[in-house]
Amino acid sequence: MLLSELHNGEYGVIAKVKGRGAFRKRITEMGFVKGKKVTVVKNAPLKDPIEYSIMGYEVSLRRNEASLIEVITPNEAKEILTSNGSSTLTKTTEPELIKTRLKEVSKTINIALVGNPNAGKTSIFNHLAGAKEHVGNYSGVTVDSKKAKFKHKGYTFNITDLPGTYSLTAYTPEEVFVRRFIHEQTPDIVINVVDSSNLERNLYLTTQLIDMDIRVICALNMYDELLEKGDKFDYQMMGKLLGIPFIPTVGSKGKGLDKLLDTIINVYAEKDKITRHIHVNYGEEIERSILAIQSKIKKNKALTVKYSSRYLAIKLIEKDKLADKLLRDETNYIEIRDQAEYEINRLETLYKEDSETLITDAKYGFIAGALKETYKESSNKKRHVTERIDKFLTHKFFGFPIFIFLIWLTFFTTFTVGQYPMNWIELGVDWISKTINSYMAEGPLKDLLVNGIISGVGSVIVFLPNILILFLFISLLEDTGYMARAAFIMDKLMHKIGLHGKSFIPLVMGFGCNVPAIMASRTIENKNNRLVTMLITPFMSCSARLPVYILILGAFFPEHAGNLLFAIYFTGILIAIGTALLFKKTIFKAEDIPFVMELPPYRMPTLRSTIFHMWHKGSQYLKKMGGVILVAVIFIWALGYFPSEIEYSKDYDKSLKSLTQEIENQNTSKEATDSLMARIHQIELEKEAERQEKSYLGRIGKFIEPAIRPLGFDWKMGVSLLSGVAAKEIVVSTLGVLYQSDTETDTNNLAEKLRAETHQGGALHGEFVFTKVTALAFLIFILVYFPCVAVISAIKNESGSWKWAIFTIFFTTGLAWLLAFLVYQIGNLIVG
Repeated sequence: MLLSELHNGEYGVIAKVKGRGAFRKRITEMGFVKGKKVTVVKNAPLKDPIEYSIMGYEVSLRRNEASLIEVITPNEAKEILTSNGSSTLTKTTEPELIKTRLKEVSKTINIALVGNPNAGKTSIFNHLAGAKEHVGNYSGVTVDSKKAKFKHKGYTFNITDLPGTYSLTAYTPEEVFVRRFIHEQTPDIVINVVDSSNLERNLYLTTQLIDMDIRVICALNMYDELLEKGDKFDYQMMGKLLGIPFIPTVGSKGKGLDKLLDTIINVYAEKDKITRHIHVNYGEEIERSILAIQSKIKKNKALTVKYSSRYLAIKLIEKDKLADKLLRDETNYIEIRDQAEYEINRLETLYKEDSETLITDAKYGFIAGALKETYKESSNKKRHVTERIDKFLTHKFFGFPIFIFLIWLTFFTTFTVGQYPMNWIELGVDWISKTINSYMAEGPLKDLLVNGIISGVGSVIVFLPNILILFLFISLLEDTGYMARAAFIMDKLMHKIGLHGKSFIPLVMGFGCNVPAIMASRTIENKNNRLVTMLITPFMSCSARLPVYILILGAFFPEHAGNLLFAIYFTGILIAIGTALLFKKTIFKAEDIPFVMELPPYRMPTLRSTIFHMWHKGSQYLKKMGGVILVAVIFIWALGYFPSEIEYSKDYDKSLKSLTQEIENQNTSKEATDSLMARIHQIELEKEAERQEKSYLGRIGKFIEPAIRPLGFDWKMGVSLLSGVAAKEIVVSTLGVLYQSDTETDTNNLAEKLRAETHQGGALHGEFVFTKVTALAFLIFILVYFPCVAVISAIKNESGSWKWAIFTIFFTTGLAWLLAFLVYQIGNLIVG
């Protein structure tokens, strides 16, 4: 509980004092230290400030200052111990209760991981927390904060992995997110993960953290690469210069992390000898401007509790919009703004340079001075390995063929290699279905299990190997650093459609899942380019569509399945390009922006990271089957099974009974018996077809059938497409439910049932529902139409408006109908 949340007459014992700089120093000097009892005396008439009694005297604090002090109350301690199942609770006195809880809170350290993209931040997070968060070797993989909790030497660590960012300006969503998290969540310690192989660039972020006046520890990550290059770095001296402990680590192997955790404990307990606050020296004139603006900001005591006045002054000189917005509510905002504008004009006139550039240059000058004292670069350059690989992989002639080959290899292997375990799983599902079918009595429960759950979920689970193989390739391309090269190779083509090379990374990520791909578009600074990227990402065939592709291609194009799978993915890319061109020429006209992107050194992916990535995606797929797919399968089965009482157009039972008696009463030849059995089977199919048509599911399908009939689709295909709105895998499971009893073959193979399905009435009576042309039209519709609900939600969240989410629904579905119509009609004209 926070001290500000206590009511008059209530008391608590201080567990932790947050805040920074002068506030923290002042508040502790007044006696607000861990273990001291504080009682609320009274609130002012307007509820602010609040008078407290501590150590025998009264002191007033503003509510926002009191909100930075954590306390333990008797009731809170009692509730927590009760939830932990303490059996000694009734015998425990109130002071003992508080003391027990106080130990827990005072030994809880809240940590934020901050660092540049590719610095190995998430690798450290994975090793510390035993997490399965994916590590990608390019900017924008971590697009949201990830949290974990673990213990070390009696302390509880709450660790948050923040998005990778190069700086803390208000330029990208990541930078804004990290800044707000540090200011609003006030972590006890910020771990700044620094790439040892690129110290100068990484330390720029460190100087910004120093300006914020917060407790920082630098994890000098990938330290083994620095040693391999033969460079020498006196990190202990650098720590003394900056007042920040530097700890060498190798995140991918977990080296140095115990020392890092020990240092966190020492800094938290204020026992570390290196930790101290310094000021980055910006030079005499800039420092004079900082002090002038700072003096105006300092008048706002409530604001400077959470924000360093020096930090805000520097941000105003940098023309930072967020800092300006933060100060607008202050009573002396006009005074602060006028002073900032005066100082900016003075500096720009004096130096003939933009004030933001002056601050940046001063920071790099400070870093250069510190590195001159501590860092010595080896004369033996070892970057040549990456350079040699790049000369080949990004070659103007070889680059594109290699890129296309790698993408083709990914999808070809996904289908061919995945076919073997897929067949094994299919046999297992078939065995389970037949076993239950043999031993259970007829009834709704048996029908639900066999024709609903096993048929539906089983139709989807067989594609798990394909999903794992696809993510294996994506993981390898990301972790090696090749994905960044792919963006480099594709930038000119992306530029042709008005997008940035950075847009290519979310689009490729879309082959795995559209949701994180849309979130990854945050790395694109230009708003219009970011929106276009989000809107065309659904055309990238996510792994959820893969089961549908494999089912249809395996059923109707088995000889060319791998090549056609590649063609479908490539078609999605072409549609995305066409859509982007259309949008950039109509809705999103905008100025060009420069291409700036880091090309990290090539790194060998670790087995741990690759397996974690595959397992994480595989487990997500399995959870989906146990959640939304299972619920959808049961719902679809129920719609197809009920109503149980149906008025048939003719008496099927009477016909079946008559034919059965004819077989039993007559000693007919084998040919005659076979003919009668065939007639029985045909009547059973007709009865089942009419039952399905008159079920609730059939009624829905029949309602939408006129809209999809020009595409060659029947009502069953329409129902499966509707179910795919929740998740595209459900299309397969829905087909599995709908076609479960249309044929009596030796196996429970859905592909065979699709091939054998015929129209049961109308002008096309007796003709196959699925032809090769219909199959292609169906695949195109699946490729383009309504992305799943999760994608629509992601677009709404990332764009900040339902407008673009709703636009995506109608645009993609309308385009899908048009393309499928063209494929079906033109295809039939060609085929004849």
